Amino acid sequence: MSFPKIRLRRLRTNRNMRRLVRETTLSVDDLVYPMFVRPGTDLKTPIPAMTDCFQFSPDLIADQAKQVADLGIPAVLLFGVPESKDPTGSRAWAENAPVQQAIKQIKQAVPDLLVITDICLCSYTDTGHCGVITDGKIDNDKTCELLAKVALSHAQAGADIVAPSDMMDGRVHAIRQALEQNAFHDTAIMSYAAKYASAFYGPFRDVADSTPAFGDRKSYQMDPANSDQAITEIAQDIEEGADIIMVKPALCFLDIIHRAAATFDAPVAAYNVSGEYMMINAAADANLIDRDDAILETLTAIKRAGAKIIITYFAKDAAKLLSSE
Repeated sequence: MSFPKIRLRRLRTNRNMRRLVRETTLSVDDLVYPMFVRPGTDLKTPIPAMTDCFQFSPDLIADQAKQVADLGIPAVLLFGVPESKDPTGSRAWAENAPVQQAIKQIKQAVPDLLVITDICLCSYTDTGHCGVITDGKIDNDKTCELLAKVALSHAQAGADIVAPSDMMDGRVHAIRQALEQNAFHDTAIMSYAAKYASAFYGPFRDVADSTPAFGDRKSYQMDPANSDQAITEIAQDIEEGADIIMVKPALCFLDIIHRAAATFDAPVAAYNVSGEYMMINAAADANLIDRDDAILETLTAIKRAGAKIIITYFAKDAAKLLSSE
């Protein structure tokens, strides 16, 4: 049976018809909003590299988190910018560090909002690398020990989910072991399981002051040419105790998101990263695209690929757009 008995346009004739037969539905429930916390008080510092993004001091971040919750967004992801750096990144697990303070402030003000925390050392080490350096190389196993300390300190402060982003081998096992040994049985791990060495992290590195002082991160982040290796990385993290797995970045790796969702039962998260965010903003500023349409199309594509969770700097914009549909 073919045209004219079948006219595929019949199911696209108007907005409600399109809604009725839509295969993929983007929801505010899918979104996580990243936030940056820095030392100090009464600070809301604009981030020049990222439109409409700010660094907040811990005393102001709870109000911002409440605004996120009021939009219906279920979770925030916290990144810390320390007041000082050292070879081991010791401020990352300090009880009075900005992230630990921010967790407490947010959980006191908005108890039901999920707080996810990034677990990495790149913002805290004086080298800008995601691990400690021994004899000029990243010390994988020593780094895992320190990442477990960071995760435990975040759990003690009240984090619901810890998210290791370093790409060290065995770090999920080390973190799960530390959480279990200290009775944080319900603290979930969202592992950056397939994190690629990407050109699209540029704006974020300016925000977090985490550009490596030497070399690059290609010895621990994944080669963008590899797909099968991502599946191996994800399987290992699930075996070690990850509850949620993540693919990062999102747009150049939609095939990886799709493969992960088809292969594993664990929820798949995708990170719509800073470079992807700023490409859309730059194109919109140049009047080359419609920003709102591009936001929803991009996030829908990530959802269609298989992501259950989308971490995006567009989360607040998307929540407002979705509520008006």
